[in-house]
Amino acid sequence: MTPLLWSLIAVQIVMGVFDTFYHHEFTERLAWRPSQRNELKLHGIRNLLYALLFAVLGWCEPHGLFAILVLTVLVAEIAITLTDFVEEDLTRKLPPSERINHTLLAINYGAILMLLVPLLVDWAMQPSAVVLAHAGLLSWIAAAAAIGAGLCGLRDFAAAARLGRMSQPDASGLVAALPAAQTILITGATGFIGARLVASLASSGHHVIALVRDPAKAAHLPPPLTLLTNLDQVASDTRIDAIVNLAGEPIGNAPWTAAKRAAILQSRLATTEAVVALIARLERKPKVLVNGSAIGWYGLWQDQPLTESAKSHACFSHDLCDAWEEAARGAEPHGVRVTLLRIGLVVGRDGGFLSRMLTPFEFGLGGPFGSGAQWMSWIERDDLVRLIAHVIATEAISGPVNATAPLPVRNIAFTAELARCLRRPARLRVPAGLLRRLGGDFAEELLLGGQRVVPNKALSTGFVFRHQSLRSALEAIL
Repeated sequence: MTPLLWSLIAVQIVMGVFDTFYHHEFTERLAWRPSQRNELKLHGIRNLLYALLFAVLGWCEPHGLFAILVLTVLVAEIAITLTDFVEEDLTRKLPPSERINHTLLAINYGAILMLLVPLLVDWAMQPSAVVLAHAGLLSWIAAAAAIGAGLCGLRDFAAAARLGRMSQPDASGLVAALPAAQTILITGATGFIGARLVASLASSGHHVIALVRDPAKAAHLPPPLTLLTNLDQVASDTRIDAIVNLAGEPIGNAPWTAAKRAAILQSRLATTEAVVALIARLERKPKVLVNGSAIGWYGLWQDQPLTESAKSHACFSHDLCDAWEEAARGAEPHGVRVTLLRIGLVVGRDGGFLSRMLTPFEFGLGGPFGSGAQWMSWIERDDLVRLIAHVIATEAISGPVNATAPLPVRNIAFTAELARCLRRPARLRVPAGLLRRLGGDFAEELLLGGQRVVPNKALSTGFVFRHQSLRSALEAIL
């Protein structure tokens, strides 16, 4: 084993660790995505093979039959990696950084094979034996890498087994409140909420017209479905019974720079204005426009319960939601009932804020934000889909509608309940000062501020939440 070969192996270890933790665990969150169960199994097998290779090559020279076995492991690793590439392309869209990292891993692995295979062939020509060969610090690094790869392999198998036990509830019953055979236009149809709404409508026999920015992202949406990239593609004589407007630049994925604020606002206003323009030219107007908004409309509050009649406090979240709602009200002069769905924190394992909390909490790195006293008004995703159907079907509902569960909780209670569900501690409190320095208004409004929102209009019109308590929701999801 030459110094150059050891250097290439060290580079492979570093890139592999980065890929595992940055991509697989923290950004892609594969351990919580049921669609990636087979990918996790492949990762588990490959990691255990790596653990075997690091342990053997770090401490000994395999001769004869043992060298042939190592060569067999190398060939198996190549086959598994190629299978993994196919699985990834079929089940998810890899981010550019992961594709680049995979390319570098493949190039470096090729260089390792060019140096290692001739050495193994030479060892294979010798009598079968395992000769101890200590390389000093490098052997201990290889041992640490072997332990790490083995643990990651076991983690992948455990996550795959957990995903096999998880089930996605049937989507068809979520929109039972709707009349039969509705045609519903949805913007933001590939998003966390929109995709579940599409699945619910399609499985219940309704027809969905989906406005999407990237048709490739809509490949997983079920039929019957009509895909649009622009509302100008809708003919004026098209029958549309209802419109659900959920499109918009994500608000919680990055600090609010001036450019980010402009993108967040413009994406919502442009789509909503296009929806109103479509309504204006349709020969047969839809009965209702359900416009997505957020509880950020109320601004930052302390402990006061907020119903739909509550006033607001000025902040960016309020300004954004207020402008969005005003744009949607442009449909009212055309005789369309407009409901403004002020959505809370949507709870689900496939996306939204909860999905970003699962990995750190699972590794015991979770805890409250700041004091933990801020209120979190949440709603389970399927309850939100059911509420959207309820709003469409109930002609008496118009104007603001709080889309939150009846029992909001403080941040410290939320983190404690999530930790209990995952059987992990939640003691790593994130200092408020640090969050403010890193995130500014983003941290102040989304992480440290809060609203104690009550769904008065939903409850008073007969809507029944399946998950009124956070414990009920988390146990159903996790």
